[in-house]
Amino acid sequence: MPIDTNTEVKAIARYIRMSPFKVRRVLDQIRGISYREALIILEFMPYRSCVPIRKVLCSAVANAENNKGIDPDTLVISKAFADQGPCLPRYRPRAQGRAYKIRKPTCHITVAVASLVDD
Repeated sequence: MPIDTNTEVKAIARYIRMSPFKVRRVLDQIRGISYREALIILEFMPYRSCVPIRKVLCSAVANAENNKGIDPDTLVISKAFADQGPCLPRYRPRAQGRAYKIRKPTCHITVAVASLVDD
């Protein structure tokens, strides 16, 4: 069934303290499937990134339901991506007074949902 892009609603979570590569691994699994199926998949996946993705997905569905009046049962994940955020610099003490830089990556998670077109 085709997706109606006019009804697309999105939610964004910014500065999530997680690597965008690890988040994308989960987002690739839920892109293009229905909202209910995605919740079930996220519930049972063993990855730490499922928690913020689930929150963003629920926020996008709540935005669609409350702001546009769309029925949640017809929603499909139309877009899901993770962009790289700023890296937090940390330093590890090393021998002879040196310090090695440690990068603590962050990411911005975006999930967009849209309703299916009735034929």
